[in-house]
Amino acid sequence: MKYVRSSLLAAGVVAAATLQVSAAQSKEIIVGLMCDRTGPTQTVGTFLCPGVHDYVKLMNSKGGLTGGHTVKILEIDHEYKVPPGMEAYQRFKAEGAVSVMIYGTPHTQALTPLLNADKIPGTSPGFGSAAAANGLKFPYVFPVAATYWSQGAAAVAFAKEKMGGLKGKKIAYLFYDNPAGREPLPVIHKLAELEGFDLREFAVPPPGVEMKVQVQDIARRYKADFVINHTFGKAPSVSLNEMTRNGFPLNRMVGLVWAGAESNIMGAGGWHKAQGFYVMQFAGAGQKFSILDEIKALYKSEGKKTPREMNTSVYYNRGVLTGALHLKAIDNAIKAKGSGDIVGADVKLGFEQIENFTVGGLLPPMKITAEDHEGGGWVQIFEVKGEGFVPVTEWFQGYRDVVMEMVLAH
Repeated sequence: MKYVRSSLLAAGVVAAATLQVSAAQSKEIIVGLMCDRTGPTQTVGTFLCPGVHDYVKLMNSKGGLTGGHTVKILEIDHEYKVPPGMEAYQRFKAEGAVSVMIYGTPHTQALTPLLNADKIPGTSPGFGSAAAANGLKFPYVFPVAATYWSQGAAAVAFAKEKMGGLKGKKIAYLFYDNPAGREPLPVIHKLAELEGFDLREFAVPPPGVEMKVQVQDIARRYKADFVINHTFGKAPSVSLNEMTRNGFPLNRMVGLVWAGAESNIMGAGGWHKAQGFYVMQFAGAGQKFSILDEIKALYKSEGKKTPREMNTSVYYNRGVLTGALHLKAIDNAIKAKGSGDIVGADVKLGFEQIENFTVGGLLPPMKITAEDHEGGGWVQIFEVKGEGFVPVTEWFQGYRDVVMEMVLAH
């Protein structure tokens, strides 16, 4: 088990009048953060995890949560390996963590029974098992963002809009061949039957850096009308280069949420290499959000430069989203219980009370309930244009009725 950093953040400020708790009674609340900073998805973790730390640091600097309680993030790098991830969870549990930020679909699947048994809520934003959106069946797992079923459904809905219909069209599904890569397939298969399009799957074996044959098949043999790109790690950069090399128009491809960040574009050679590529997001992309201005101001007040990780806004912003939702759930729990002596079961209820919490537009208009731990499955599509991401849709849900029917059936 490898420890990257564990931030002990400043504690103790004026207590909130609503609880009449003195500063002397305020306490530090621990949250576990799993990360991959050195493994195959470090192209995500090295940007996402700093976003978590910076949001929590900002909130602590502003007085913490209700009652003056502060939050300590205990981060462990599991290198995207399940055994170290399980060890990390046990460390979090031993340290008294009231919630856990999971990292990785295989880890979410392995940890689900432990979270339920220990009554510690864990989040899997944008990954993990889509069936976990059913909060009644999976009470301690919170996707808190569009699951792979919602992403797959949204990609089909977007393709339908772009092509003016799907009947008789050829849709290629290019995916990283692991549990995460295969997770969207059930809903895409169902929609293929419903909409009458031809679906063909193209699996890319890990680590996803070799896909010449697959892309050549998509572009030249299958001659796809549209591509759903569900790759991650270093694979999205490779896919962009291979698509271009084979003459496939990038404006006929949409990447699911782990295929379209600044680091992926840079890995492909820069913005000019990815013009027209559509990418799906579950948090806002770019730096034009007030919460990011506050973080920049905090760094400036400390005599420091703006963190470079913020430039990879897609993943950094998702870290901010994750941190914000955990702190909101903990704050809800404190307000409900009347003290900082909360446990995982209290935080679970706190998550289920989140509504109209958008962090200045960074988050979609999600509502998390005891029945829906996903929060609605909202996404937004951006296009690579110039040297940035330009939104081409508002927040939307794809085939929500179909997705929820599948969720309730599992």
